[in-house]
Amino acid sequence: MPFEDLQILSLTDEKEAKDLLGSIGVDPYGIESMAPKMRHLNILVKKVSCRHGNIIKQEMLSLGGDAAVSRGTVGCTDEQTDVLLMGTEKQIRRFAEKVANQPGSLKELSFVIKEALSRYLTGDFLWKTARRSLVINKRTLIMGILNCTPDSFSDGGKYRDKEKAVARALEMMEEGADIIDVGGESSRPGADPVSAEEEMRRTIPVIEELTRRASVPISIDTVKASVARAALQAGAEIINDISALTFDREMPEVAAKSKAGVVLMHMRGEPKTMQMGEIRYEDVVGDIIFYLKKRIEAAESWGIASEHLVCDPGVGFGKTVSHNYTILKRLSEFRVLGRPILVGVSRKSLIGAVTGEGPEKRLEGTAAAVTAAVLNGAAIVRVHDVKEMKKVVSVADAVRYGVDL
Repeated sequence: MPFEDLQILSLTDEKEAKDLLGSIGVDPYGIESMAPKMRHLNILVKKVSCRHGNIIKQEMLSLGGDAAVSRGTVGCTDEQTDVLLMGTEKQIRRFAEKVANQPGSLKELSFVIKEALSRYLTGDFLWKTARRSLVINKRTLIMGILNCTPDSFSDGGKYRDKEKAVARALEMMEEGADIIDVGGESSRPGADPVSAEEEMRRTIPVIEELTRRASVPISIDTVKASVARAALQAGAEIINDISALTFDREMPEVAAKSKAGVVLMHMRGEPKTMQMGEIRYEDVVGDIIFYLKKRIEAAESWGIASEHLVCDPGVGFGKTVSHNYTILKRLSEFRVLGRPILVGVSRKSLIGAVTGEGPEKRLEGTAAAVTAAVLNGAAIVRVHDVKEMKKVVSVADAVRYGVDL
């Protein structure tokens, strides 16, 4: 039977498209011209006027794409509509060029689409810390968790002793950790806050020792400016702030002056209350992206350059189990932020909800969640079990980026 070797292809990035065109023998000019036609995009634009909604739909149709609008848009019985642009990358870019000549909000939409595409299609990242620059390119970085606390949900109390904490950090480094994240205050659901003095007592001696002995960057997991300042003076390079610089008004200044790397995380409320009451989002992924976009803008307004920022959707922080899995499934959408995405799923309750096991028995579930995160676009994964997750990430990276042995 002829054509029995027909295939329906799944092309996830421009390189795959160009490699396929090259294998067919397309000339270089043709490859550059055709590759954008092979990537299909869906772009949601909210709260567009009825008149502009109709213009957008007609322009997209004229380019061979389409745009979905509300039923009442054509007759303008609806004042506003959300618009879903559907087309190839080339069609979307041509649309943006066409409406750039339109007055008012359509001209602004052209600019926003071009900026969003530029961020979304970014492949390589440079993450600047207080002491170095980390190149994130075709390899997912591993952040090892070091909880110097008595009450963390998984390993609370194991590393309260300085010598044990330092030994564990050095062990994680040997196992393949690219970053060591030191925390002195539990952020598990329902956790009580501790004083800055107690947090520093738990973490600063460990950071000072690690700075002398470790070759990888040290991160301080804190929401307190005084703790971050002391940690940076002790040798830390990164501030991992679960409040995205909102809990302590002095934190932005500490981050800006130190030129530290900063992790901006999304959280509903605070650890003590984040899982209480009804947890609702209009669209969990869209809402988190909007929040993180605003936090990036705020950070930049304080003098923190975007190259110093990483974003974390905050799996487990004020989300239901369903929300958490939706975040993992749609993680690639966070690429629109234009910054590396950090994901922390290690031993968390979303895994236990499926496997029925406690934190100490969630290794295999963590491996599956980490794999999903990597394949859907995570640049950094934050984990307890570095040795095991290093192997998991290596295989997931081979699937995601290919392997050259």
